[in-house]
Amino acid sequence: MLEQIGRPEDLKKLDVEQLEALAGEIRGFLIEKLSITGGHLAPNLGVVELTLALHYHFNSPRDKLIFDVGHQSYVHKILTGRMGEFDTLRKYKGLCGFVKRSESEHDVWEAGHSSTSLSAAMGFASARDLLGENNKVVAVIGDGAMTGGMAFEALNHIGHASKNLTVILNDNEMSIAPNVGAMHNYLGKIRSDRHYRKAKEEVESLLKKIPAIGGKVAKTVERLKDTLKYMIVNGVLFEELGFQYLGPVDGHNLSQLLDTLCHADKLEGPVMIHVVTRKGKGYSPAEADSHTWHGISPYKIESGQVLKTVGPPMYTEVFSKTLIELAEEDPRIVAVTPAMPGGSGLLPFAARFPDRMFDVGIAEQHAATFCAGLAMEGMKPVYAVYSTFMQRAYDQIVHDIARQNLNVVFAIDRAGFVGPDGETHQGVYDLAFLRSIPNMTIMMPKDEQELRDMLRTAVSYNDGPIAVRYPRINCRGVEDVPSSILPIGNWEIVREGKDAVILAVGPMVEVAEDAAEKLAVQGLSVRVVNARFIKPLDGAMLQSLAAEMLPVVTLEEGARMGGFGSAVLEYYSDHDVYGLPVKNMAIPDYFVEHGSIKEQRCEVGLTADNVAAQLSAFLPRKRQHA
Repeated sequence: MLEQIGRPEDLKKLDVEQLEALAGEIRGFLIEKLSITGGHLAPNLGVVELTLALHYHFNSPRDKLIFDVGHQSYVHKILTGRMGEFDTLRKYKGLCGFVKRSESEHDVWEAGHSSTSLSAAMGFASARDLLGENNKVVAVIGDGAMTGGMAFEALNHIGHASKNLTVILNDNEMSIAPNVGAMHNYLGKIRSDRHYRKAKEEVESLLKKIPAIGGKVAKTVERLKDTLKYMIVNGVLFEELGFQYLGPVDGHNLSQLLDTLCHADKLEGPVMIHVVTRKGKGYSPAEADSHTWHGISPYKIESGQVLKTVGPPMYTEVFSKTLIELAEEDPRIVAVTPAMPGGSGLLPFAARFPDRMFDVGIAEQHAATFCAGLAMEGMKPVYAVYSTFMQRAYDQIVHDIARQNLNVVFAIDRAGFVGPDGETHQGVYDLAFLRSIPNMTIMMPKDEQELRDMLRTAVSYNDGPIAVRYPRINCRGVEDVPSSILPIGNWEIVREGKDAVILAVGPMVEVAEDAAEKLAVQGLSVRVVNARFIKPLDGAMLQSLAAEMLPVVTLEEGARMGGFGSAVLEYYSDHDVYGLPVKNMAIPDYFVEHGSIKEQRCEVGLTADNVAAQLSAFLPRKRQHA
């Protein structure tokens, strides 16, 4: 039947048994396609029936289906006419792995960061009411995303305003990492109490049969109802926030799902439908280890064996190993992460130092200020976070950490291009927004040994916050030697040259070295500098270059506006250096979409060939002379 589904309207021709058969076909399709492309398999296998029920019951795009994060939208894409594009999933110029408004009218909201759907739904519902329309607004949010503070802010507003909208709480007991905190425990209590809904309905039915014999009795029986609520489920959080709660509902039972959606339509005000699903359902390797299969590389379907390339370790692995080594030496070192212990490489640290590992859930802001409190008491907190998610903690970094000049280490993973996850996850803005914050020190290594040195430097630093950023790529494969402390603000010449200089940051050092080799063939002698400190700059070296009047090219895998190149120009302006040719090469002012990192670098010109061509054109006289 899957081949006959080209749009949501086609589902409405099927009965429930046919929908169940279709669910099986969709699972088979996802398992087959993602074995080749990779992608978010486990989350999507878990929402097959739920997505079918939503499109069967509602009328998209008139009714607004808002997916939190968006990586669980593969089934939604299949049902809205994009099944034929799945061979291009997460590939350059291909199908996006997240909801993408430019792809389909059915994609009404984009998000790669969690906990945004409820606020968006409140906006959609308020606009609907102001415009006098009557469409439905539905937000689908995971239990992990409910740990985010923004979700609670939205719940509070929605409940207060009593807007007609539906929240689907997809409770799979696992986001990217095991969920933590009171919300997780609360949902577990609701899941375990099967008698809650039946008892609640019986009490409400009883109350309706009592004649209205005065306000005092009415208030008494209402209190009786509330007392029973608290006896059965402690808190009844969602109802206290102003929602009518329905559930828990088996998220893999289409009949129950459809009946519940019909019941919700009859209710006024906001409705919370608590749906319990299983991540990875229908594929045993993903069911057994939904953490590994949350976002997976290509694999063998029969065995579940993940196909990995052989080569040097990823920078994340080097960070993981080095942090453990440093923590063995210093008991003050603790690790903090906002729900990314696996992706940030902290699972081995947690196993070795369980009391010194803090996963605070999807709460980047809290994580930052939590680190501030730790630092106040003399601990050495290492905040391990993806660059894209650290954006969410900007105010706390400024107000709570940097302003008080606290010794917090930021271990910034996925700095630079991230490949298939694309524009919502590109780690290209942290240089610009961190560089502008007083008291902040920023480093980026050219290879894995320098990452080891920088981590030792960071945990030894006592003069305020310090950031070490590193990319989502394999290391260069250099020799592992004991780490040492680097002098703050000191750059390194990795190749001599007398005609021009490339000031390169992080992985761009290797690109600069390759470009210099290409230019040597043209007779150009190009110096390559490892500008490993973005803040503070190496003022002595910049002054030396100015004295030589050596043309300068800055090279970074970050946003051009406000980045490292801007810092160099600011330095020369502040020091009244005029007439020195300076060219900035970085990421231009637009969002770079998904693809491989190689393709993304090529798109914006951060390749050895383009650097060589740009520098050759930058020095026309020398090129002609050669």
